[in-house]
Amino acid sequence: MDVEQQGRRQPFAFDRDARPDNAEWSPRARRLIEETHALCVSWLEAPLRACLFDVEQRLYSRAERSRNNLEQQRCLFSRQLLQQQRPSLERRFLEGVRAHFSRLGAVAASAQEQALVHRPLELLDQAEHDQNVAVQTLVARGEARHGPPLFELGYRFAVLVSQPPLEGEHLPLGPQALASAFREGGKALQDFPVDHHVLMLQSFDTAVVGALGSLYDTVNEHLRADGILPQLRAFPAAPRMQAERPPRGGVAENTPNNVVRQAPPPAASASPHPAPGRSDSIAVLDNLREMLAQHRAGQGALSYQPSGRPATPEELQLALDALQLHVSDVADHARRELRSAHALREELLTQLNTGKPVGAHQTHLSDEQGDTVELVAMLFEQLGHQLQHDGSAHSLLGDLQLPLLRMAVADKGFFNQHEHPARKLLGMVTEAANDWLDVPDGDVDRSLAAKLNQLVERARREPPSTGLYTSLLADIEHHLGLLNRKAQIAERRQVEAMQGRERLEQARRRAADLMTERFERCNPRGLLRTLLERAWSDVLALTLLRHGENSEAFALRLRITDQLLGQQPVADQGLLQSEVESGLQQIGMHAEEAVQVAQRLLGISSSAPSASASAKPNGNATANDNIATATELALKLKQHQRLGEHAAQEAPAAAPAHPPVPASPESPERRIYQRLRQLPFGTWFEFIDPNSGRVTQRKLAWYSPVSGNGLFVTRRGLRDEEVSLQHLAHEMACGRVREMAQMRENLLDRAWQALTSHLRQVTRPVTTSPRQGG
Repeated sequence: MDVEQQGRRQPFAFDRDARPDNAEWSPRARRLIEETHALCVSWLEAPLRACLFDVEQRLYSRAERSRNNLEQQRCLFSRQLLQQQRPSLERRFLEGVRAHFSRLGAVAASAQEQALVHRPLELLDQAEHDQNVAVQTLVARGEARHGPPLFELGYRFAVLVSQPPLEGEHLPLGPQALASAFREGGKALQDFPVDHHVLMLQSFDTAVVGALGSLYDTVNEHLRADGILPQLRAFPAAPRMQAERPPRGGVAENTPNNVVRQAPPPAASASPHPAPGRSDSIAVLDNLREMLAQHRAGQGALSYQPSGRPATPEELQLALDALQLHVSDVADHARRELRSAHALREELLTQLNTGKPVGAHQTHLSDEQGDTVELVAMLFEQLGHQLQHDGSAHSLLGDLQLPLLRMAVADKGFFNQHEHPARKLLGMVTEAANDWLDVPDGDVDRSLAAKLNQLVERARREPPSTGLYTSLLADIEHHLGLLNRKAQIAERRQVEAMQGRERLEQARRRAADLMTERFERCNPRGLLRTLLERAWSDVLALTLLRHGENSEAFALRLRITDQLLGQQPVADQGLLQSEVESGLQQIGMHAEEAVQVAQRLLGISSSAPSASASAKPNGNATANDNIATATELALKLKQHQRLGEHAAQEAPAAAPAHPPVPASPESPERRIYQRLRQLPFGTWFEFIDPNSGRVTQRKLAWYSPVSGNGLFVTRRGLRDEEVSLQHLAHEMACGRVREMAQMRENLLDRAWQALTSHLRQVTRPVTTSPRQGG
């Protein structure tokens, strides 16, 4: 059926005989406009279908990636509504296109009428604003993409209806008119969310507006062949630089003296995140150095005034290289310690003056070099304060301090450029070590630890350069991408396993309820009761999982259940035996055992064919051999593994049952519980061990809206435990669990902010001393 529907698509839900009409058109104009309209409708069929199909796929993808059940149901409902109202949307869209064609020739009159209308001021609805912005973006992109053919269409349609050149809403095939018609057609979707309307406009831009070039060429060629401006050609004007554009409302002459000068950039601040497009690469460094100078002046100290000469950049790099080699020779625990600014300066001075005779002029650091050393040391100190544990991240920071100092000395852009590869590598290595390696539960990824040590060793060994850190950054990004994908796959498997157990448990509970209702009307005994309780209930549950409760297959299973209980007549005993055998084999029973159970249950002799058997379903045996056979079959049924027992044995034990959440809305536990039910999947929590005080971070991967059980996983996507939301709310109310706030900034950004805040605080007494003295 699906193949046939794809091969033979239904035509548009649109009256193809409906044509645009306007009494003011001449016969020739009417003919050409109707032909153009027919070309337009025929061309729009395939792109519009592709657009709506793309919207369905986007909604389905959003539902799969949604972080909570409410958002998932919202996307699936919109997708279902779009599928149901699709013919109505297509019809309204094409009616809107025809209406734009019918208004050709009435442009001037409508413009004059709109100029006379006084519209009252009103507040703009946010939903209306979002759609207007989406339409404006779509129109601007379409007009820029198809400028020359649109120019020709505007002139040719204007000749047909004796009007000035048409554009915008008045050009029926223009992006603005088509977008307006599509937006009006979307009003057929009642209760459709605003963001999904915006999503539809984005798909319309991609599938329809982006492909309008072929339609414009076809229509232009059709009108040109009929003698409508056959010599018209559109030549786009040469683009001008942004700085040379005249101000709006004025005309600029083509002279060298008429170039618009750009305003100078604003003064740089000490923020580590400069404004986009700023080319000043030392503004942040100068501001930080100025605050350092103010701090020293406030302490009454003069910085860097020894005798001798300052070190050249080459000498400083050689001293740093020698210091790095010296550090590699000392004990491992010593070289991994972060060095203070004073220690780094003293060690560098020692390396710069090693081997000089007594009494010779000493080489010292220049003011800029000394400030760079101090700022890098302070940055690493603040970065160390941001870490959660003293472990691998601190060790890696100790190994990276000298290589990053060499880079900062060689490239002043290290302080100002937020996207500098050395800065990004520092932040990424620190984040990876803090999140993946320094974990209290020992869930450490050994391959990541080896990769980070390899990158740090390469940074220590090779000369500092932007190319080196770009290569290192690409390497660690690739490795972290693989780790994140593995974690996502592992987490998805755990979620799917929990969802499968949840659906199985619901199906078994529903099957047990249906069986209990029938046992109340008819109380079976012996082998029949054992079969229904131990085996046939699992058959009902499996059918529920595969086909649903309203399916024909499940209705057949219920009818067989009633026939086994004697509540319904048996029309074909052979068919009943076959269905019982088939159901038992589906839950894992061997074929021979299923045949024996069905024959014994229906009172059919093992030597007689099942088609000729005519005994009653619940007939009683009289021979001692038959009684022994029934007992053996009942024991086999009791020993048979139930559906889902294997998965239940492998699954970890869930959290113990917790008392219900207090109903009082003022209760903290109640408020926490209500918030937990609205949290998106992927929220991180901290679990605090009351005995040791150890803090463990876990992510809420999924929770069931039916049972209220939540699944928590580690950063690597491995299962940790299942906790009910009631128990979680109780633990949070007791202070043993807390929700982690989402950090918009990484560790390095927070360290930069802490550094600048510290410098502002230590320089504040200098700037306020006159006021304090007064």
